[in-house]
Amino acid sequence: MEPSFEIFDHTADAGLRIRAATPAGLLRPAAEGLYAIIGELVPADRWSRKTFEFEGSDASILLRDYLAELLLTFERDGRIASADDVTGFDDRRLNVTVRLAPVDPKRTVYHHEVKAITYHELAIRTIPGGYEATVIVDI
Repeated sequence: MEPSFEIFDHTADAGLRIRAATPAGLLRPAAEGLYAIIGELVPADRWSRKTFEFEGSDASILLRDYLAELLLTFERDGRIASADDVTGFDDRRLNVTVRLAPVDPKRTVYHHEVKAITYHELAIRTIPGGYEATVIVDI
């Protein structure tokens, strides 16, 4: 199964349906979906690396925490991320190293302000051929 995302309308929010062959495979299309809701974000050519580590008791909440951290990094630092190396993702922990780049303001087009990554309808399910996650974002 190729990693993918689709955006769907959800009341006054936007939803993401993410699919991949493995739970770790959900991370890249989840970030791409979040950024697609925000706009057509074009990275500058200056990439750096950062490792994120999360602990918890549910994989879907760890996915939500990861997206919330990416949203904070975008809002605070004007940087977008691409999951580069996932060293662990299960119900108890998420460890991922990402590539970060500043957004090129001259080439970027914004669509929505994302206020938060919600817990509403948050889920990761097993589907034929892989996994599907649902995430609702508050716009």
